[in-house]
Amino acid sequence: MVTPQEERIQADLHAHLGWRIGELRPIPEGHSGFTYWVDTDHGRAVLRLPPPGARIAGPADIPRQSRIMAALAEQGLPVPRLLASSAQPAIDGRPFVLMEEVPGLRVEAVAAQLSPAALAQAALAVLAQLQAVPLERSGLAQEAPVSVAEEIVYWERLMERAPPELTEAAPRLRRLLERSPPEAAPPVLVHGDFHYGNMLFGDGRVVALLDWEIAQLGQPQLDLSCLCVAAEVGAPGLGAGRWDVPTVGLAEEFGLDPAPFTWFRALTYYKYAAIFGYNLMLHRRGKRVDPTYEERTGTITAFIERGIALLEASPRGRRWPSAGRSSSF
Repeated sequence: MVTPQEERIQADLHAHLGWRIGELRPIPEGHSGFTYWVDTDHGRAVLRLPPPGARIAGPADIPRQSRIMAALAEQGLPVPRLLASSAQPAIDGRPFVLMEEVPGLRVEAVAAQLSPAALAQAALAVLAQLQAVPLERSGLAQEAPVSVAEEIVYWERLMERAPPELTEAAPRLRRLLERSPPEAAPPVLVHGDFHYGNMLFGDGRVVALLDWEIAQLGQPQLDLSCLCVAAEVGAPGLGAGRWDVPTVGLAEEFGLDPAPFTWFRALTYYKYAAIFGYNLMLHRRGKRVDPTYEERTGTITAFIERGIALLEASPRGRRWPSAGRSSSF
């Protein structure tokens, strides 16, 4: 049954584009609730909207995401082609971006075809492209790079809004991160949520990199750490660890100093614990209902514990050397 809100979206799309707008269906895989399949007389497309009533900033800044994808398409990155977008409140009182449907498979569909190593190599090939994009052509040239200190502060604020019974150890991990951050390397374009769930695959490679909500200019090891940590969440029915990325092998293959790589992995545990906890809070308050986050309570506490274990196993008080890119990237 079409909801009144979906009827408004359909009518506004037709009025804005002049296209025939058919069925509108939420896309469940992204845990967003504001991304839809849209049938049009130009074929099926993907519509993204910010949450109703949200301030257009941060992850809700749909115009910013449009700008990034347009810039990356010009650089040959595998991103969906933009069909239409507006920074004005054009669709249900909100800005929007309409993208082509990319013929590709989600990781759940290709996990039986590709080994964990092959999945990782496909993702790393895209990461190499991403980090090679000149900053002035990234769509974010007007933004200042984000420091690791700013990273910690940002995720701390999100963590503070997570259910407190799950995050009791988070301040301990934050203090460990603050005690010995790595020296800054030259910034690169960072996707920010670089994991298999934000990729579509075809012929053993990534054919689309999706969801640019938290992209930024930042440190080069952030996305690599995301890939390693997020893969640990696994997939229902496939078994824990099915997608694990071999972190030790990556450090060796790409000439990364293992010490700062360890620090960035600990930061990423903190980051994803904050994201999952924050989304769980939104779910429990009815602001963005998604029961899957109730299944991640154990992941939240485990990620905080793993981050602590990584840093406490490292030499106390050590300041990591620069986490710069190797020539392999």
